[in-house]
Amino acid sequence: MVLDMSSRPSPLPNRVSPFGEITVTPMRGLFVGNRGIIHRDYKIAKRCGTDGWVICVIDFRGRRRPLMSPGTWTELFFLDEATAFAAGHRPCFYCQRPRAAEFAKAWGHGAGLAGAASAKEMDAVMKRERRHIRRLPDDAMRRRENLPVVTERDLATGAMVESQGEAFLFADGQFLRWSFGGYAPAKPSGPLRLLTPPSVNDAFGAGFFPVLHSSAGV
Repeated sequence: MVLDMSSRPSPLPNRVSPFGEITVTPMRGLFVGNRGIIHRDYKIAKRCGTDGWVICVIDFRGRRRPLMSPGTWTELFFLDEATAFAAGHRPCFYCQRPRAAEFAKAWGHGAGLAGAASAKEMDAVMKRERRHIRRLPDDAMRRRENLPVVTERDLATGAMVESQGEAFLFADGQFLRWSFGGYAPAKPSGPLRLLTPPSVNDAFGAGFFPVLHSSAGV
């Protein structure tokens, strides 16, 4: 099958925010992600096609292919790993198995398990944790109001919160405002609502540290 590349828009609608929203921006990211096949004709047709939302490395064994090809999983791009975690993704056991195993061990510890969690266990919990902002009508205020309210003491380095409609990264005891281009120091001015799934925040507290964009300065 020959793809008609002339109909492909540029940039594509494949950049993801910490809110889990997929949008169009020319800004690039450090990681690619997968929610299954969620596109049709270079447009996002649905939010997910699988329960396991994963974070993948951009360069894996030199493989290359046209983005958003018919019948293939939809490539989604993230500023950094913290952004992908906030959006509800976890490391992929295929393209970055050691990293995924490290996360599964920390996730299990944070959840009080005897050992590392399985992908199935993590996916089931993270699916529930995503539901409070993914299944409501497209009303930004209502989605935000359904996020858990937290304090700074509840946050581990790498966690993200929402405040006054914006996303903030918590790292080394300070807050940084998120954007598709990077981070900038800024203090949230309202209640802190946890964007990062609670189980992931617990994994961060158990010693897992997400990869951050260089603008975070950490």
